[in-house]
Amino acid sequence: MEINELSYRQASEELESILRALEGNQLDLEESLQRYERGVALLRLLQGRLTEAQQKVTLLLSDIEPESDDFDTSLS
Repeated sequence: MEINELSYRQASEELESILRALEGNQLDLEESLQRYERGVALLRLLQGRLTEAQQKVTLLLSDIEPESDDFDTSLS
């Protein structure tokens, strides 16, 4: 399956699987390099999606949070 077609959860689970395989030290060099490359691509995808989600949340919060100039926060 293409990386861009994976859900966040699927990509995360695949990355975890790759990490376990690499840590197991039972892969030959070529297979290790292939998995490492896929892992890097998955990590980039996950980081990008997290950044997008963070930007959406920030935008949504800015729509509902009052402007600091709208309220007098002084206690005097």
